[in-house]
Amino acid sequence: MNSLLEIRDLHVSIGGTEILKGVDLTIPAGEVHALMGPNGSGKSTLSYALAGHPNYEVTQGSVTFCGEDILAMRPHERAKAGIFLAFQYPHEVAGVRLQDFLRTATMAVTPGKFSLANFMDRLNDSTKALQMDKAHLTRAVNEGFSGGEKKRAEILQMLMLKPKLGILDETDSGLDIDALRIVSEGVNLLRGPDFSGLVITHYQRILNYITPDRVHVMHKGRIALSGGRELALELEAKGYDILKEEVALAG
Repeated sequence: MNSLLEIRDLHVSIGGTEILKGVDLTIPAGEVHALMGPNGSGKSTLSYALAGHPNYEVTQGSVTFCGEDILAMRPHERAKAGIFLAFQYPHEVAGVRLQDFLRTATMAVTPGKFSLANFMDRLNDSTKALQMDKAHLTRAVNEGFSGGEKKRAEILQMLMLKPKLGILDETDSGLDIDALRIVSEGVNLLRGPDFSGLVITHYQRILNYITPDRVHVMHKGRIALSGGRELALELEAKGYDILKEEVALAG
C-alpha cells in the first residue's frame, strides 16, 4: 500500500526549546493510526507542526504528503492539499456563522464546480450523522458552544471537507460516552481508501469505536513503541510503565 504521510527524523522546537527529537512515522493511504503517550511527550506538537503552525519551528528532518514536501507550504496550502487538524481546544470565531464558514472552506478545497445544492445535501447528511442541532449552523463558529458541541463542530468540518488526512488532537477529551460514540461514528464515515487518520489520545476508549490499524507511543519527543491494536490495550492495563520495561529490555 502506498504511503500517504512520511515523516523522517523530524525535529521541532518552540521558542528555542526542542520538543520533537527525531520522529519517524509512516501512515499508508487508507489506514488510521493512533498516537498515544504521556503528557509532554510531543503529541500535540507533532499535530501543530504537520498543520504548519508558525510557532513550531522545524529544525531538521522531512515530511512528505502524497509524495510532496509540505514543510515549505503555508497552513492554508496544506489544508488545500488535504490535511485537516481537529483541535483539542477549538477556538471561537466571533461574527462568522458556522454555515458560512463551512461553505467558504468547502468551496476552497473542492476541485471543480461544487454547487450550493451539493453543499446543502452534504451539510444535511453530516449534521444528521452527528446528531447536531441545525440551529448551531446559524451561530458564530463555536461561540457559546459546550465542549462536546465544539468537538462535533470540528468533526462536522472534517466531514464537509473530506480531507485525505485527518489529525484528531485529543478529540475525545471532555466528551461523555454518548458524544464520544457519535463523534467516532462521524470519523468512521470517512474511512476508506481515500482517507487516512492520526488519532492522538491519552486513553484507549476512543479506540473502542475507531479501531486503529497501528498504534504508536510517543515518549520524550520520539516514537518509542509501535504495534497493533493490542498495544493500546496493554497501555490501558499497565499504563506508561510499559515504556520503562521496553527501555530495560533494550538495555
